[in-house]
Amino acid sequence: MTETRPTVRLRPKAEARAIRHGFPWIYADELVTDRRTRALAPGSLARLEDAERQPLGLVTVNPNSKIIARMLDPDPEAEIGADWLAARLSQALALRERLYEAQYYRLVHAEADGLPGVVIDRFGDAAVIQPNAAWAETHLDALVAALVAVTGVSTVVKNGTGRARGLEGLAEETVVVRGALAGPVPVPMNGATYMADLLGGQKTGLFYDQRPNHAFVQGLARGARVLDVFSHVGGFALAALAGGAERALAVDASAPALALAGQGAAAMGAENRFATRQGDAFDTMTALATEGACFDLVICDPPAFAPSKQALEAGLRAYERVARLAAGLVAPGGFLCLCSCSHAVDLARFRAASARGIGKAGRRSQIVFTGFAGPDHPVLPHLAESGYLKALVFRLTA
Repeated sequence: MTETRPTVRLRPKAEARAIRHGFPWIYADELVTDRRTRALAPGSLARLEDAERQPLGLVTVNPNSKIIARMLDPDPEAEIGADWLAARLSQALALRERLYEAQYYRLVHAEADGLPGVVIDRFGDAAVIQPNAAWAETHLDALVAALVAVTGVSTVVKNGTGRARGLEGLAEETVVVRGALAGPVPVPMNGATYMADLLGGQKTGLFYDQRPNHAFVQGLARGARVLDVFSHVGGFALAALAGGAERALAVDASAPALALAGQGAAAMGAENRFATRQGDAFDTMTALATEGACFDLVICDPPAFAPSKQALEAGLRAYERVARLAAGLVAPGGFLCLCSCSHAVDLARFRAASARGIGKAGRRSQIVFTGFAGPDHPVLPHLAESGYLKALVFRLTA
């Protein structure tokens, strides 16, 4: 098989040293894109060489993507089959089993777990795969078989949606590829119960990345009036209720997500302390301020306002606006948690935008906590994009 693999080569000015040290991506302007390279089918495997024809490893190539090649293995002769996939999955599983007793976590975090463009979230006996790179789509059957063999899950969902697949030229599709689902899956986390819709929900159905930030906010929630904006299926609100919040209001644009949040609250026996409000987050916060609403703890966890560098400035203005509107709803001495999952916004820019918004609301603050994604979302040191989540908790002193 390896004898027939094509070879692709870096341009002379491309940084081969970074790739040798672990950087996993080769951009389109770094690769010699002759007629043969452009003719490769998306997801093809190829040997990568530097400009001096020295081997760098085995890559997967997608001529239609700005990330034209992704490193799979430093061995250019590696066989990408059942054994190789099982080894990567076993390594990922070993970390999660050290971290968590219950089988609810992100099992594979793409490049950081050696499976570029692949996200796998586990929900007990079920798992959701997001094959966000062409090679993963091509090898999906083998990946599913290896996943079942390594973890013992009985149900596997392919979630083929999202911006990343569009950038790879892949079609959208969500389907059960192994086993069956009877409905939303209850997920225990931080003492709360979340209902995850693995087929119709956002992303894989639940956001595990906020687990440690839920836990910190939960510690502030006892006896508090809580507002959770961009709540999805109850993320911070249900964690706060599990922490003893007096009451919690969840705001989201999605009625199905709020319905799942209500089911989660009921499963916890906290439905009498929980309420929802459907609507645009900005409009709802403005309306709450007009109504004179006041909360001891406000959390805003919006979608990525800046998913790319081109959207950076607009995204920063949106984060500033969120901070300004939310700060006006916090009681004196209360807490405001602001989050960003935008790859293009680093911590310093996010912190500055948040502080500007709080200042424009006429409030003064101190940062008491800075959080990131949980350890089941490991960061590849060479790839800043793998550490995308930021959470800031401010105490509003005036």
